[in-house]
Order: sequence, then C-alpha cells, then structure tokens
Amino acid sequence: MNHPNISNRKRNAAQANRLKKIPFNFTLSSVDVSGSLPYLTTWKSAIPENLKSTMSATNGNNSVDQANLKSLKERLTAEQYHVTQEKGTERPFSGVYNHHSDPGTYKCVVCDDVLFSSDSKFDSGCGWPAFSDVLDKSKVKLTPDFSHGSSRTEVTCNKCGAHLGHVFDDGPKPTGQRYCINSASLNFAGKK
Repeated sequence: MNHPNISNRKRNAAQANRLKKIPFNFTLSSVDVSGSLPYLTTWKSAIPENLKSTMSATNGNNSVDQANLKSLKERLTAEQYHVTQEKGTERPFSGVYNHHSDPGTYKCVVCDDVLFSSDSKFDSGCGWPAFSDVLDKSKVKLTPDFSHGSSRTEVTCNKCGAHLGHVFDDGPKPTGQRYCINSASLNFAGKK
C-alpha cells in the first residue's frame, strides 16, 4: 500500500526542482549569505532598497582599509578588534565601563572621536554601558540591523566606522533612547 504523503512529497519536490533558481553571494551586515533563490527578476529585486546600502565587500566598515586593519590588530586587544571590526559583542556585565561612574567623556577606541558624556550614562541593568544620548548626533551612524533573527538599530562611529553597539527606544526621558554600547569599543577621558 502506498502512503499518500510520500507521493505528495515527491510531487512537491519535483515542482520545486523545476523552478528557475538564481545564485547569490553577498555580505549583509557582516553575515555572508550564499545559495539560490527562486527567480524573481534579478537577484537585486529580492533585497529591499533600504538594505542595499548596507551591502559591502568588507565587514560593513568601508572607512578602514586593509593596511589599517593590520595596524588595528596590533594596536587593539583581541576583544576590541572583534567588537569594533567584526561587529562582535562582549559578554554582558563583563565590560570595564558597565558600572563606571566617573565624570568625563567616552571616546571611540579606534579613532579617539568623543562620542558620549558621563552626564548621559545611566544604569539600565542590561549588562552594557548605557547612554541616553550622544554628545553630537553627527558623531554616530545608525543603521538597521537584522542579524541574529531580530530587528535592531546598529550604532557605529561616523568617523571610522567602528561598531559600537545598538540603540533601543526604551531609555529614560527626555530622549527615550538607550544606547547600549560595548565597553570594548570605548576609551574614557576623565574630567580634569
């Protein structure tokens, strides 16, 4: 006796194999994606317009060339390099600035650009340093991030492209923002 599901699976598999497929291979938010999709019109039509700008041949960091990457590997710790250049994340509650409360400013560990003030730092309980605002909005770039199966907004240094962390809409008033930033992406300069 033939099982009806087996014949249905064979028929569905045969139909799927007849679909014209196109190959693709690109990097989107530092995640390599390759395989094939059912034919649409072109492979580019499968990518929403707002995501095409995040595609690149590098790890999303077009401001740092290959010669500088080698220099950064020598200058930064392994964790700082992983966080800033490979869009990594330090373990929660492990960062040196998570419970740091001295007055001063927080700078990008890669280019030394001043990004955050201790005046906007607060304890969100999330395990990473949290800021309600940046010193100057032009100092950071906000980009949609759909990695790891979630929708977030990535925060990068606008000067050098270093990955800093993410921003969320659950912070304190008046901004309502929570810039959740990796300690490994920051240096601190105390007030003199």
